[in-house]
Amino acid sequence: MRIATWNVNSIKARLPTVLEVLDAIAADVVCLQELKCETDAFPYLEIEEQGWNCAVHGQKTYNGVAILSKFPLEDVSKGMTTLADPQARYIEATVLSPRPVRVAGVYVPNGNPAPGEKYDYKLEWSDALERQAAEMLKAEQPFVICGDYNCIPGPEDCWDDTVWNTDALGLPGTRAAFRRLKYLGLTESFEACDGRAHQYTFWDYQGGAFQKDQGIRIDHVLACPRMTDRLQGTEIFRKARGLEKPSDHVPVIATFAD
Repeated sequence: MRIATWNVNSIKARLPTVLEVLDAIAADVVCLQELKCETDAFPYLEIEEQGWNCAVHGQKTYNGVAILSKFPLEDVSKGMTTLADPQARYIEATVLSPRPVRVAGVYVPNGNPAPGEKYDYKLEWSDALERQAAEMLKAEQPFVICGDYNCIPGPEDCWDDTVWNTDALGLPGTRAAFRRLKYLGLTESFEACDGRAHQYTFWDYQGGAFQKDQGIRIDHVLACPRMTDRLQGTEIFRKARGLEKPSDHVPVIATFAD
C-alpha cells in the first residue's frame, strides 16, 4: 500500500499538474493540503474520473485538506477533537483497504512572523495534534498522519540552517513539538527508510531556489507502531517540482506491506 502526502498550493489553479502527478505516483491514498477552495468547489468530477474516492474539508482562499483513496472511505471527521479550530487544517478517515487503516491529513500552521500571535497559534495547534495522536494510539487502530507539518526537523533538512533557524519552520520550539509527536511512538517514514541529509520537499518560487536546490524538508508521513512494522520505503517525488505550473511542494510517498 502506497500512502502519499502533497501540498498542492491551490488545486484548481494547478489541476492539470495535479492529475498528472496523481497518475504518476501510483499511490493508493493521497493526503492533499492547501486546496485553497471551499468543499463544494473541489474538482470532484475530474479527480473521481481517475478512480479516487474523495473526502474534503475546504476553505475559501486559504488552507483546505483532503484525503483521496482508491478504496472506499468511511467515518470521515473534519477538524481535531482536541482543538476548536475555524481553519480547515485537519481531516481523518478510515481507508477500507484489505487491511483497513485510519489516515489523518494535516496542514500545520506556518507560524510566521515569529514570535507573535501566528507562532502562538502554531504551537497551540501542534500541542492539539499531539493530544489527537495520543488518542488515536489509545484506539489501537492502525494509522498514519500525513501532511505539511511546516517543520524542518533538523539542520540537515534544509539547505542552510543559518537562514532557517530563525524562521518559524526551524525554531527550537517547532522542532521540539515535532519531536514530542514522534516520541509518542510514531515513526517518521523518510527518516526511518532513507535519512539522507539535504533531501527536500519544498523549494520557494523565488530566486531560482529549485534550480539551486535551496530547499527544505517539511512534508512528512508519520506511522503508528503497527504501520511501522509494515513500512518498506519512502520516496520524495522530486520530478513534480519540474513540471509546468508546479506546486512549490512535491509528494512524499510511503510504501507499506499489504
